[in-house]
Amino acid sequence: MQKILSKAKSHVSPLALASALVMGTAGLQPAMANDQLIELAKDPANWVMTGRDYNAQNYSEMEDINKENVSQLRPAWSFSTGVLNGHEGTPLVVGDRMFVHAPYPNTVFALDLNDPGKILWQNEPKQNPTARTVACCDVVNRGLAYWPGDEEHAPLIFRTQLDGHIAALDAETGETVWMMENADIKVGATLTIAPYVIKDMVLVGSSGAELGVRGYVTAYDVKTGEQRWRAFATGPDEELRLAEDFNAPNPHYGQFNLGTDTWEGDAWKIGGGTNWGWYAYDPEEDLFYYGSGNPAPWNETMRPGDNKWTMSIWGREAETGEAKFAYQKTPHDEWDYAGVNVMMLSEQEDKEGQMRKLLTHPDRNGIVYTLDRTNGDLISADKMDDTVNWVKEVQLDTGLPVRDPEFGTRMDHNARDICPSAMGYHNQGHDSYDPERKKFMLGINHICMDWEPWMLPYRAGQFFVGATLSMYPGPKGDRENGLGLGQIKAYDAITGEMAWEKMERFAVWGGTMATAGGLTFYGTLDGFIKARDSDTGDLLWKHKLPSGVIGHPMTYKHDGRQYVAIMYGVGGWPGVGLVFDLNDPTAGLGSVGAFRRLQEFTQMGGGVMVFSLDGESPYTDDPNVGEYVSGEDA
Repeated sequence: MQKILSKAKSHVSPLALASALVMGTAGLQPAMANDQLIELAKDPANWVMTGRDYNAQNYSEMEDINKENVSQLRPAWSFSTGVLNGHEGTPLVVGDRMFVHAPYPNTVFALDLNDPGKILWQNEPKQNPTARTVACCDVVNRGLAYWPGDEEHAPLIFRTQLDGHIAALDAETGETVWMMENADIKVGATLTIAPYVIKDMVLVGSSGAELGVRGYVTAYDVKTGEQRWRAFATGPDEELRLAEDFNAPNPHYGQFNLGTDTWEGDAWKIGGGTNWGWYAYDPEEDLFYYGSGNPAPWNETMRPGDNKWTMSIWGREAETGEAKFAYQKTPHDEWDYAGVNVMMLSEQEDKEGQMRKLLTHPDRNGIVYTLDRTNGDLISADKMDDTVNWVKEVQLDTGLPVRDPEFGTRMDHNARDICPSAMGYHNQGHDSYDPERKKFMLGINHICMDWEPWMLPYRAGQFFVGATLSMYPGPKGDRENGLGLGQIKAYDAITGEMAWEKMERFAVWGGTMATAGGLTFYGTLDGFIKARDSDTGDLLWKHKLPSGVIGHPMTYKHDGRQYVAIMYGVGGWPGVGLVFDLNDPTAGLGSVGAFRRLQEFTQMGGGVMVFSLDGESPYTDDPNVGEYVSGEDA
């Protein structure tokens, strides 16, 4: 223990010391990185990964801020990234440091929480600007990952870059330790996902299905950047890395040779299935979970078959990358219902009273799926809103959706009023699970569409869509005035019921955070952070931010004080029209028309806003904090 502490103290910051203390609690042998991350995440003062911990529940046990006093929240401090595009994800907090990411050019900042006005370091990569021209839906980035280091290596921060690279940065100095090319922008492959650390590996997905990119997930060695394994979503079984017992508990899902046999010819080679959403991990099962996205092109006539394994929930062994199960939610997707959304892990009793390890996934197709995460059994599949109309029901015994042909998108059919739209009733937002209330707090889109397909050839590096979309508010919104595009809901995965639901002016794009204080926090596209009563949905507090929100809130504790933080900066798919000054309602893959009113409520500008009770901060504790002292910086 003493040797570890001594080495940790040789570094500039307390990060390695904090990790060393965690290693010491695990015994004499150094702990695996995921053991250290588990211990760090147990301290609610930290926010060490997307979703806060491996369960990806986005839930905090802190209750200093609660229903009774949330009305006293005031801004404590703020930070601007200097970038105008959309800001997704959350910062990370480890010990006395906050790590903030930005969209392209993907600068990373380290801030000192003892004096948040002080930038300890910043790392701005030099990227090929061509990446901006092939990014599908704004130049966003969804966050960072943290590796706590070991006896020989200092802690690292991992960043993905729009130009397809993943980089490891020294968490204490900001220096680039290594960089690897994960995707080739010449074929339209970009990178927007938040990396994910498991053991001594960092996982990263891929983007670009709208340009015919074939999706994959890759594991890199955290210390060297060496590729450990790569697993595709389409193609031969060996490239999909299917285990010998793949889907053995549920053979009706499909098993072998389907990554090619369910495609016409070699269409799987440009078939999409990218994953740019969120991961979750069960250390006991050594399985991680994620969703593969839409097939390419959007025009379903051009790709006959089920198009496996796009649109699927995957359970893979972290060490080897082998897939133990995959469940395809939308076979032969016709609507761009990219299934990359958040995976939240819980342990609950099912309807028969049996305690089970569950995975709950609100999908873009408007269905909330719950699976047994040990074997992939489908437990429930509920409509997240009763206006979902492309599907009549999901058969639990087969796992298959029963489609309504009226809302199909075939070439000879005039498809109108399809609910949800291609944006889904849920998109990239990271939602939360309250284990005390056994409720999932869901940020929802309420958007429907008309769909006009057309034929097009594949050209590498160019958009491969084949459809023109018109989008507008769903039936519960105000279609005449273009408002009522979102909802916030509390969902019970066992009963399938919504405890409460509230309408919002625009889509709740960024997601939610639940706390033991009985609060559900979230941001809105028109520029508010809000807190609702988790039991009733009543609005208890809100604050107007400088710009709209497409990220999700987080919370941390510093010097005994709880803070709530959120990234602001309108953009992403719903903000494409505003960010790039587009007026054609079908532009931005249909988003411009859906969010035509957005510019009336917010404008661009990105950063982080931090709140505390009565706005207390290091600067209110001592107004001399951060003040210039003559000769100090000489």
